[in-house]
Amino acid sequence: MTPGVRASRWIMPGAPGSRVTRLELLYDLIFVFAFLNVTVLVGNTLRPRAIIAGIVVLALLWWCWSGLAALGNITRANRGALPLIGFATMAAAFILALTIPQAFMDQPGELRGPVVFAVAYLMVRALTVGAFWFVTTPGTPSRRRLWLLTAAAGLAAVLVLTAALASLWAPDPRSTVWIRIILWCVAMVMEAVAARTPPYSGWAGLSAGHWAERHALIVLVAIGESVISLGLGAGTLAELTLTVPIIVAAVLGIALVATLWWLHYDTFALAVEQVIHGVRDKRRIPLTRDVYTYLHLLLIMGIIGTALGLKLVVRTVAGEAGRPLNPTEARILYLGVVVFLLAEISIALRTFGVVPRPALFAAAALTAVAAAADRAPALAALGFLTTACVMLALDQRLRQAAFRQRVRQSAFQEEQVVETALNRWRVEHRQRRQLL
Repeated sequence: MTPGVRASRWIMPGAPGSRVTRLELLYDLIFVFAFLNVTVLVGNTLRPRAIIAGIVVLALLWWCWSGLAALGNITRANRGALPLIGFATMAAAFILALTIPQAFMDQPGELRGPVVFAVAYLMVRALTVGAFWFVTTPGTPSRRRLWLLTAAAGLAAVLVLTAALASLWAPDPRSTVWIRIILWCVAMVMEAVAARTPPYSGWAGLSAGHWAERHALIVLVAIGESVISLGLGAGTLAELTLTVPIIVAAVLGIALVATLWWLHYDTFALAVEQVIHGVRDKRRIPLTRDVYTYLHLLLIMGIIGTALGLKLVVRTVAGEAGRPLNPTEARILYLGVVVFLLAEISIALRTFGVVPRPALFAAAALTAVAAAADRAPALAALGFLTTACVMLALDQRLRQAAFRQRVRQSAFQEEQVVETALNRWRVEHRQRRQLL
């Protein structure tokens, strides 16, 4: 049973070995739309302030998601009153995602986008933190320490709301945008501080399997958003003119997305989870916090940056096949993959204590090439990036063959144990029902 979490008809505590529920998967679908709108927010202008705004919004979305992920780790998210809390949070999160393109600018209309965004964000955090108060047992250390989480998350929400009202007291519209960005950056820092509070960070280590699977799925959601961005790059289906360059761009884009999937899921994510399963002392809490809560945010940023880059490539090719990307577009495409690789390197360093040199060399090389990627046609730039990532994946496959075999064999044996135990229980349960 989870320490500090009460059991009642409305609350069923989680346990070590618990897995992700379908309700949590439903919640994650909101973030497909949210991630897509982050690319819309940045892609409309590609100005530096839009890029910074996209990074900040993505971070705030991450803390909204992370809170409900932690709640699902300490309770059964599909039992008792938790589904009702989840549905309410989904509604607030969807409004939050809906207003992302207008989160920084006051557009004409009945409602102000920044204010709606701030109120939706406040509702998401209030529902999540309120749920923590609801499920914890009064008088326990977990309940007393919740004040730390409440204070940090509450201050972040107040900063976001203050930023939304900046147009009422800022001297001019240009400064209003930068004031909002600055206040939101401070809010982002406060949310990062909230993730370090004892009850929140401690609960994340309850079920390593649930925590790893939860983050594996949100990374998959981000990769799925890359596919959607690739498909929407040339416009709506009604406007799309099929050409050979567009087909080539689509194939290269899917190859790049598949390679990123391979680099993360084939062996790496399994190995990280197995290491965390093997840590049974007090080191597990900071390890799970650093690897999943913090470094997976960097991973998501890299994937969403790559998604935006793919969208820009297809948009360019649809206009004129031989035209190059502009310098900003080329850097977004390449540096998105670089950030992804740096996140993988950081996770490896924190988990295994080693730096994967091929990935480090690839990140350095792609950073150097990004400065000149705007001189080649967009298809050539995408082709080179995809080829480089495929070569990295092949190099890792050959260099780490023995390591890969051990990790995947261990994961397969675990699957067999779980399947055997589950099948045995079902047979016994069926026999008992027949006897009754």
